Amino acid sequence: MKKCILCGQLFVAKVSFIQLFSWHKQETKCICSNCQSKYMRIPDKHCPNCFGKLSQNKFCLDCINWQKIYGKKLLKNHSLYLYNEAFHDLMVNYKRYGDYALHKVLEELCREDLTKRQADLYVPVPTSPEHLEQRQFDTISSIYSNLVSLTCVLGKKAGLSAQGEKNRAERLRSEQSFFVKKNFTINLKKYKILLLDDIYTTGRTLYHARDALAEVFPNAKISSFTLCR
Repeated sequence: MKKCILCGQLFVAKVSFIQLFSWHKQETKCICSNCQSKYMRIPDKHCPNCFGKLSQNKFCLDCINWQKIYGKKLLKNHSLYLYNEAFHDLMVNYKRYGDYALHKVLEELCREDLTKRQADLYVPVPTSPEHLEQRQFDTISSIYSNLVSLTCVLGKKAGLSAQGEKNRAERLRSEQSFFVKKNFTINLKKYKILLLDDIYTTGRTLYHARDALAEVFPNAKISSFTLCR
């Protein structure tokens, strides 16, 4: 029996036949099926580029607007869940109130999907110095560090307000806040970079992160992965 980290109820974690006889250590579930059912997967009909809500055109409205700036160089994003009330509450407790234990829930929700996505480098979007000092942990790296090998090449400038504190218009007007850390080199001539974040809202954060990487590594193929859209 396991105790659900969210509701505290005892539950029996389901184990498949393959897992039962596997030599490899299997991660045990930390949330019950009832709690997990509150997180809604993105429907099949979604924007093919960013997994947002599909408009009458080929892409969602966000991607149509990004096309005006980037043309054909749109950032390809893959997301898993809708940002509903349940996810909002989870992220508030995790990020605003600094409940570190909840990284296990987020890790579990994306484990199966992320491990299927192959890349040469998995780059987490960094937390600001102010939030890192306040929380004492990096919210993005904490979600993904047990799933893939992270390359923390990006840094974030200090003294800038968080995206979560801005409205949509303010997010889109945000200045570049990311930079590639000095003395970082890659020996591969061509390589795939997967940016990792928690929520894709307007895309402004991920485009800034992509632009910072592309400036230093112009030959890299860069895409992104987020839990929510």
